[in-house]
Amino acid sequence: MDDRLADLRFTVLGPVRGRCGADELDLGPPQQRALLAALLLREGRAASARELVDALWGDDPPARAVGALRTYVSRLRRLLEPGRGPGDAARVLVTVGGGYALRLPGGALDAADFERDLAAAEAARAAGDPAGARELLRTALGRWRGEPLAGLPGPFAEAQRARLAERRLTALDRRFALDLELGDHTEIVAELSALVAEHPLRERPRGLLMLALSRSGRQAEALAVYDDARRVLAEELGIEPGPELGGIHARVLASPGGPGTPAPAAARPAQLPGDVADFTGRAEQVDALCAALRARPRRALPVCAVAGAGGVGKTALAVHVAHRVRDDHPDGQLYVDLRGAGGEPADPRSVLGSFLQALGVARDAVPDGLAERAALYRTRLAGRRVLVLLDNARDAEQVRPLLPGDPGCAVLVTSRAKLGGLGAARFVDLDAMEPAESLALLTRIVGDARTGAEPGAAAELLELCGHLPLAVRIVAARLAARPSWTVASLLRRLGDEDRRLAELRVADLAVEAAFRPAYRRLDERRRRAFRLLALADGPSVSREAAAVLLGTDAFDAEELCESLVDVSLLRSPTAGRYRYHDLVRLYARGRAAADEPAAERAAALRRLLHFCLATARNAHLTLHPGDGRALNTLPPHGRGLGFADQRSARDWLLAEAGTLFAAVAQAARDADRSLLPPAADLLLMTDALVDAGLYRHECEQAAHAVIDAAWERRDLRSEGRAHLQLGWVYLSAGRIADAAAVCRTALRRGRETGDGWTVGDALARLGACALMAGRPAEAVRHKEAALAAFREIGDRYGEADAWAGLGRPLLGAGRAAEAVAAAERGLSLHRALGSGARIGHALYQSAVVLEGVGRPAEAVARCGEALRVFRGARNRRWEGLTMVRTAAALLALGSPAEAARTAADAVAVTGEVGYAWGRAQALRVLGRALHDLGDADAARERWTEALRIFQRLNAPETGEVRTLLHGHDGPEGPVTRSASTA
Repeated sequence: MDDRLADLRFTVLGPVRGRCGADELDLGPPQQRALLAALLLREGRAASARELVDALWGDDPPARAVGALRTYVSRLRRLLEPGRGPGDAARVLVTVGGGYALRLPGGALDAADFERDLAAAEAARAAGDPAGARELLRTALGRWRGEPLAGLPGPFAEAQRARLAERRLTALDRRFALDLELGDHTEIVAELSALVAEHPLRERPRGLLMLALSRSGRQAEALAVYDDARRVLAEELGIEPGPELGGIHARVLASPGGPGTPAPAAARPAQLPGDVADFTGRAEQVDALCAALRARPRRALPVCAVAGAGGVGKTALAVHVAHRVRDDHPDGQLYVDLRGAGGEPADPRSVLGSFLQALGVARDAVPDGLAERAALYRTRLAGRRVLVLLDNARDAEQVRPLLPGDPGCAVLVTSRAKLGGLGAARFVDLDAMEPAESLALLTRIVGDARTGAEPGAAAELLELCGHLPLAVRIVAARLAARPSWTVASLLRRLGDEDRRLAELRVADLAVEAAFRPAYRRLDERRRRAFRLLALADGPSVSREAAAVLLGTDAFDAEELCESLVDVSLLRSPTAGRYRYHDLVRLYARGRAAADEPAAERAAALRRLLHFCLATARNAHLTLHPGDGRALNTLPPHGRGLGFADQRSARDWLLAEAGTLFAAVAQAARDADRSLLPPAADLLLMTDALVDAGLYRHECEQAAHAVIDAAWERRDLRSEGRAHLQLGWVYLSAGRIADAAAVCRTALRRGRETGDGWTVGDALARLGACALMAGRPAEAVRHKEAALAAFREIGDRYGEADAWAGLGRPLLGAGRAAEAVAAAERGLSLHRALGSGARIGHALYQSAVVLEGVGRPAEAVARCGEALRVFRGARNRRWEGLTMVRTAAALLALGSPAEAARTAADAVAVTGEVGYAWGRAQALRVLGRALHDLGDADAARERWTEALRIFQRLNAPETGEVRTLLHGHDGPEGPVTRSASTA
């Protein structure tokens, strides 16, 4: 233990990392690392639980913040002291009063070493040893590995990032001052220039840079640094430079000129348009572009190309960046609108003529030919530092003649097209603003009072604008022009999708007009693709789905999609996947309504629905071979995609989940009645997602859409199947009464329509509801009826499920021998059928029964098998439930410490997937384990939290946990009894 403690090392001056000797420590998820960082930076001082909750979550902690905190502490203790026994006191992460502290030896934290180095440097400087002080500062700064506490959430991390960054800047200032004192002024100019660019409002680095330049004989550049400081401070803060910087300025003015003073330029064009007064956001893009355009020394001309759809703010960004780097290009700035989005793009020859005259060439001395003009243009820019802004370019061919040859110049280009032909250019693909940025822009235009009075309406308004800068400016202008309008009133006007683009116009600004030129430049084949791809409601579309919509093959569809990406009408978040900006989609749908025959639009959506059904059915049968759920769907039109293994099938379901649920809901709303039955069947094929605790909300919405449409059209089969899937959603969320109600409706509809599979599955789910409600005899009746129904239709897979699920109700009804036999028969059938992931469920059911009949060791073994299945299937919900069952069996084996660790992991997993009922079960078993370990207070806390969840769910376990809290039950009472419902 002592050797391990001495080997522990942690870093916070960069990403938070930990090592024990040569081994890297896995510090866990971001919140857990944030907790560790908060304790590390207290350097042994204790922090209360309240202080740590505030540090991690601030004013908006989750409901279970203290519980999460304890989980993180428990995990960190296991990590830091893996050899500590269940009864041993913690020696590293210790409990102090109601909080915690880290006890680490000296030298274990880089931030503490950094501060010691700074103190030693200060002492050396005071002792008259500037060279020694500088070496100590270099050592201190060498400990940094990037942004401090990088990636950590929470207000404490944010505040400490700022504090540590300020300490680093202080150390840098001291080191540069010592460099100057020791005569190394020439060597530090580049570093100081970068520091000034990174922190333009700090006067101390500017003063040091002025001194370094002046002592290097570069007085003019030193004075330019002061002029830039005056401008930046006036624009950003409305103040003049302070007395220290002013004093340095006076000293530079009084010094003689040096050999580095540049000669004045013969002609210095200044053609940039004015900066956007209310430019907002885009900090990452601004910083990246400024860094690329300022980078020195360099061997090649820096070219930055900004691409994006109309209205995304390319020109505003480029002009703003150009003004930021203007002083880095003292020989001038050239600007032209190349009119690439319109029908008459600018001729490069004419542009060169204008540029040459701006550079001092007489009109009659400008050559006629394009090549001659380009050559003279490059000659005039040789040896000069000129910034060229080429706005609204059509393509790379238009841009190439306008590129200087000298690397001292820099070029910034904007275009709707991605200018891949520019070679080594730095590309910035501009998308819509972040929500916080668009809100800041709206607020800057209309004022805090308007947005502050209606924050919810403002957020919804910006969402309808798709956070597109042009749309945000339009709605802001309309609100500013009409002070009597509320934000909500404009929100209502934009609520109608069919009218939204018409509302997004003011004066000569219109969103629709921004999209129109790019569409008009497309050939008819790409126009058709642009129209048809927008018809589907999903968040994005794969190349295979695009091929189905377009009625072509995947390779042709990909080529068409990529061509639309090239002109910024589509986005490609990942390879082979495409999405529209919301407003571009509305424009495309408008064009489809106007230009595409209704029959072709309907056929495209019908092809997509049947493709989704066929492929989802194939995925389901790959995951669950022979499952009647898939075999009892309507025959799909087409074969869909096939899958080589379960992983690829599962990956497809996860990737296409949004598309599948959107296709179901869209088909339910369609006037074509023939789409509803396949939509209901497609809904059933999403059960693997719901079973894993994913997409419950989306599935519930889609199910209601089918139910509403089926009720209106009297399609009882589709209604029954949608109710069945809704029951699974409710059951997985612990809403037992709701699940039972909709499953009874599904049962009625199945019997009315002769849908035998729906009858069998509805009965099986009603059995599960009865079991979870504490009515095992009723559950036995339902499960036995389900078994008969599946046998009647010859569904062996359903029969195996029914046998496996019958064991637990039989156990609850006191029929132990029958329970074991039923569970084992179900497991044997599933193994014989090769049932894939469903074998995991059968193993789980068997484990419950085995534990219930007093065979906990066998139960633990079965749980281990089930966990391997669920982890392989990435089914976190059932992984968590199986951990609960494992912990309960470990308790029965007399292993409370191991049970506590397993139950704590179950609490975390069920919490991650939002499975409230499962989390309550895990908390209850964890409480029992802690109680057996002698920690009654911690046990009570877990039971109290479990009780709150069970009460909210109106679960039958409520009374049992209340009994536990009041100490009226024996040591094996409630946990053993009620865990069988988990």
